Formats: sequence, C-alpha cells, structure tokens
Amino acid sequence: MTRAADWIVTDLDGTLVERDGTIVEPSRAALRRFMDAGGTVVIATGRGEESALPYYRALDPGTPAILYNGARVVDLGTGDVLHRRTLGAAAWTKLADGFGDLPGGVWPVPFSGGRAHARPADVAAAPALRDYARRDGLGLRPVASWDELPPADVIKVMLICDGPELMDAAERAVTRTVSGVTLVRSEANYLEVLPEGSSKGAALRELAAARGVPLERVAAIGDNPNDLDMIRAAGLGAAVGDAAEAVRAAADVVVGTCADGGVADLVARVLP
Repeated sequence: MTRAADWIVTDLDGTLVERDGTIVEPSRAALRRFMDAGGTVVIATGRGEESALPYYRALDPGTPAILYNGARVVDLGTGDVLHRRTLGAAAWTKLADGFGDLPGGVWPVPFSGGRAHARPADVAAAPALRDYARRDGLGLRPVASWDELPPADVIKVMLICDGPELMDAAERAVTRTVSGVTLVRSEANYLEVLPEGSSKGAALRELAAARGVPLERVAAIGDNPNDLDMIRAAGLGAAVGDAAEAVRAAADVVVGTCADGGVADLVARVLP
C-alpha cells in the first residue's frame, strides 16, 4: 500500500482527545491502521510526561513523544530524554520574582523534574487551576515558596487564567518581566512560557532530521496556536474543523472536527 506520508504527528487535546479527556475512537483506530501499514505516529503535546503517558500507552506508537510544546522529546516507553531545553536560571528567577505582578485571576504552574507545582493557596482559590489539573490528570506538587524549585531545572511555566479575557494582560505582564522566552497560547485561557526557541515545529524538525525522514513525508495535525509551527513545518499540515481560525488558515487541509474524527480523516487522505 502506497502512503502519501511516512509520519503522522498529532496533537492531543482538541485534536485526538476530546474535552472529557477520552481519545476519539475512530481516530485511534485509524492511527493503528496507519501504523499497521508501516507508518509512524508521533505525539506532539503541551503535556508533560505524567499526563501524556496514558495516551501514549493507549496508542502504543513506539516512538519518542514531543512534550512541553517542544521543550522536551522523550521516549515514554523507557523514560529516556532525547532532547531537553529549560528556561534557564536567569529567566526563571525573573519570572518567579514577577509572579506577584500578574493580574488577578492568573495562576502560575511551573514544571520541574517532570512534575507540576503550585502554591496550595492558589489551588484553593482558583477553580480554573483545579480544572486544569483534573483535565490533564496532574497531581499538583505543593510548594510554599518558588525558591524550592531548582532554578536551572524549570522546563516551562503554565499561566492558567480564570477566563480568556485575561490572556492579553498576562502576556503583557510576562513580556515586561523577562525576555528570551517563547510564549504560546495552548488553550483559550492557557498561556505557556517556554524556553527560547522551543516549539512543536522546532522539535519536529530536529526529530525528523535525526531519524532521516524528510519533512515532505510528514503530515501534522492540530487545533490551537501552539500547533502552528508544527503544521507549517510538515509537508502536509492539517487542522481539525473546530481549530482556531489562525490554525485553519495556515493549514493545507481542514478536516472534520475533533469529535467527528478529524484525525481519521487525515489518515484517509494519506493512506488510500
């Protein structure tokens, strides 16, 4: 069987995974058919190891996963870290010092050592923060002070906003505080502060080059602005039908919605 792509790289939330956290079954089955036909599936997500692992096990792709929106590439089968970026001690220290200047209703969640961290008072005060942890299957490790985190080991900071209307103000607060970082919007009320140069697209380019796979032979699919660079890097960039407007505009093809099996539609295009 002739394939139009050797790799399919898929986002999780809003692309392969519904809002309730379940994998869309027609899409999962289609990816299995693609792998059975000799294709390779790669997960690319903003999630970390803890919350991506159940989906990796459900798909069983046997390939490294792009995590933290490209800041890490990890073999989730063995735990080996193949590629790693951190914010760096200077950037993290400036960010942490500036958390007090964040707008009300914006809650920081730093990731370090493969774990998400939060202040207990924030968790108690913020339903949005608790919803984020529940949705991503995260145990938020309590910290009394941000000084407890090793400054050189912080991978990224999630800023969970009580509502989308706070995103612009949160972004302005970060840019006033620190430079040399990358900001991406992974959900309508999630702003992520990543190491400079980190993106799903950058990680895809590095992983494909390491495996000798031309980008023209890669199809990638997503739904939110953090997927844009990946969609543009791939030979065939796809957006699910309910993706953000900017993502649909950048895609080569727009398929069905997440819930309707948009990933399965992409498989049908590359696996006649």
